[in-house]
Amino acid sequence: MENPYYPYPVRIASTVIETEDRNLKTFKFEFLDPADEEKFSYMPGQFAELSVTGKGEIPIGIASSPTEKGFLMFTVNKVGVVSSALHNMVEGDIMGVRGPMGNWYPWEKLQGKNVVIIGGGFAFTTLRSSIVYMLHPDNRKKFGDIHVVYGARSPGMLLYRDELAEWERRDDINMHITVDRADDPDWKYNVGFVPSITEKNAPKADNDTYAIVCGPPIMIKFTQPVLEKLGYAHDHIIMSLENRMKCGIGMCGRCNIGMEFVCKDGPVFTLEELNRTPREY
Repeated sequence: MENPYYPYPVRIASTVIETEDRNLKTFKFEFLDPADEEKFSYMPGQFAELSVTGKGEIPIGIASSPTEKGFLMFTVNKVGVVSSALHNMVEGDIMGVRGPMGNWYPWEKLQGKNVVIIGGGFAFTTLRSSIVYMLHPDNRKKFGDIHVVYGARSPGMLLYRDELAEWERRDDINMHITVDRADDPDWKYNVGFVPSITEKNAPKADNDTYAIVCGPPIMIKFTQPVLEKLGYAHDHIIMSLENRMKCGIGMCGRCNIGMEFVCKDGPVFTLEELNRTPREY
């Protein structure tokens, strides 16, 4: 049995500064051993632990899709010791990735269904993985209509802007991009908070439509009643609580909500499942 604490060694292949405050940076990692890439089999919605020697490790949602071969992608917010050390690393540096961890969005259940993806801010990382996965030529026909509501504080805080523009041009996905405030005179999309844009643009629910929600707790809090107003049953609202991740394997006990260990039983839950837990999410 392999040691669950042992990370795979990876090399930083490229970095991209995503936001105007320079606090969000996307890293592409390449495995030093191709055999490790084969072992690291994951699905959109899972996360991993990024480790920097001498600093520690941090849990981060996987932003790449399993349909993208040859690399792993993570977008890291510079907020602490490990993330700051990682931001100071450069292409060619070696670090570790431990995982994949947690469960994933229920892709088999979503086949043949319409999917509404709702995300805000930094939490759009695993949703990027999901969108790329669904739009892949081998997968797009498996899903019905796709709507995406994605919001950030301002245009300069949006992630993956080149890809957002590319998705906007497609006719097989409906993008609803919004910002809290439009400080760019050329801004041509929505202005408003994610819940209000969701209420305005998301399709009304039926048995063939599911919503995937990932974002800061305040966004989740105010989006939930909007989806209920639109008629979404609680078992059709799928949420990710990746912000509660800690050790990743249920040993530290710091991610639990009631009897649920988010890192082992989640981070993906339906609202119906969360209704049976204390409202700590």
